[in-house]
Amino acid sequence: MTRLTRWLVLLAAPLLLASCILVPTKFVSTLDIKADRSFTFTYVGEVQLLKSKSESAPVDEENMNANPGDGNSEQSWDEGDGEPRMIQIAARAKPKAKTKGKADETFGESDEDAAKLQQLATTLRGEYGFRSVRYIGNRKLAIDYRISGRLDHAFVFPFNPDGEIMFPFLAIELRGKDRLRVKAPGFANDESASSSMGGMGGMGGMGGDEGPGSLLDGSFTLTTTADVVSQNQEDGAQTQPDGSKKIVWTVSPNTRDAPMAVLRVSPLP
Repeated sequence: MTRLTRWLVLLAAPLLLASCILVPTKFVSTLDIKADRSFTFTYVGEVQLLKSKSESAPVDEENMNANPGDGNSEQSWDEGDGEPRMIQIAARAKPKAKTKGKADETFGESDEDAAKLQQLATTLRGEYGFRSVRYIGNRKLAIDYRISGRLDHAFVFPFNPDGEIMFPFLAIELRGKDRLRVKAPGFANDESASSSMGGMGGMGGMGGDEGPGSLLDGSFTLTTTADVVSQNQEDGAQTQPDGSKKIVWTVSPNTRDAPMAVLRVSPLP
């Protein structure tokens, strides 16, 4: 795992234990990256807040402090795979399994929930890029987000510590002077990855039997004039009439691999 996603997971771990996590449901998202590093990202659709505090199982303090396999409580990183130990701690405190048909226990709404979500909508409307945020009931927000800029630094969406939104739908990382890595961990339902949260591969195991990955219904489109070094869409990049490349990922509960691409762009000084 790269340095950026390591720290994102470390930041997210306390929220997995005691807060609300924003997850995508029905959406259309686009990302356009030019060879000169200029970009535009959009997300239009619904998001849902997954409540984890009341459903979480008690944390096993003994197991949290122990390093599985060798009993070394001092080690905070797994030497075998280089992943943060906090990731595994967060995974152990995931919600108890729900019985079939009990999705409302995870996504159901109380008066307190409604008030909190109304407040969150107000908070997000004050953030740059959020053109519209509406609370539509049933723990859902309708979002219209658009932002443009230059990728001379990392970019993460969404990221609002005050609003308790930490789990990234999309992360763009700088890789050396002339490469960018795009990954969308929020647009996948990789249960094996999310059970450890180590790979930032998806969200399948974050919410018990009725996890957030079961709600995914959308598309993510990457267009670029940069060189596509690698990508994981099996149909590959399609060349457009203007010479740009287009990659489309259809996102559903069956999506196991988070959309990913590495691009070669103009080098930084």
